[in-house]
Amino acid sequence: MAGESSNPGTVEEIFKDFSGRRSAFLQALSTDVDKFYSLCNPEMENLCLYGHPNGTWEVNLPAEEVPPELPEPALGINFARDGMQRQDWLSLVAVHSDCWLLSVSSYFGARLTRNEKKRLFNLINELPTLFEVMTGKKTVKDTPSMDLESKSQNGVRRSIEEGETKSTARLMEESSEDEHGETLCGSCGGHYLNEEFWICCDVCERWYHGKCVKITPAKAESMKQYKCPSCCTKKG
Repeated sequence: MAGESSNPGTVEEIFKDFSGRRSAFLQALSTDVDKFYSLCNPEMENLCLYGHPNGTWEVNLPAEEVPPELPEPALGINFARDGMQRQDWLSLVAVHSDCWLLSVSSYFGARLTRNEKKRLFNLINELPTLFEVMTGKKTVKDTPSMDLESKSQNGVRRSIEEGETKSTARLMEESSEDEHGETLCGSCGGHYLNEEFWICCDVCERWYHGKCVKITPAKAESMKQYKCPSCCTKKG
């Protein structure tokens, strides 16, 4: 298939591949939308929309080889064209194209390390999806999590509000993963894993998985002090 010569292996190469294909889809769904719409004739066989790393796009039949060299995009996008409002159909194509972009990046990133996969996803997640662009819908960020992440340091955030100390937990960032790698949950004894929500007891200063002590980031944000179950059962 024209334009398919990319075989990225690093995070940067895979993200560049993703960006090129994404740009191609944006071109088809916006600047070239009339051409794209006319090519998706419902009278034709199953058609797919392909985005290539060099920023070009094409409407074509699916690959004949089984299994294909790359994951295949949504099949038969042309069949639904005349049965929907134009903008709704374009939004549907955008959703399927978003899924395909992620599947191709996952295919190329199969051999990446855990941290490399996270870095790749973070790069991708900074870009609005095709569906968001087509519908004008903005990504709603998780405000409590972002507040915890931006205000916390060294495993726990402590802020002074109205003269009282509030103890909360945060999602430990990738850069501190090694530092906290030996931290054990006071409840289950499990190790710290990147992106897990943890909370520290203000009394015994032990760390706990939020899920083990049934504490969510939002709940931790509203607490003035946290005492673990063990400390709560102690007298005095």
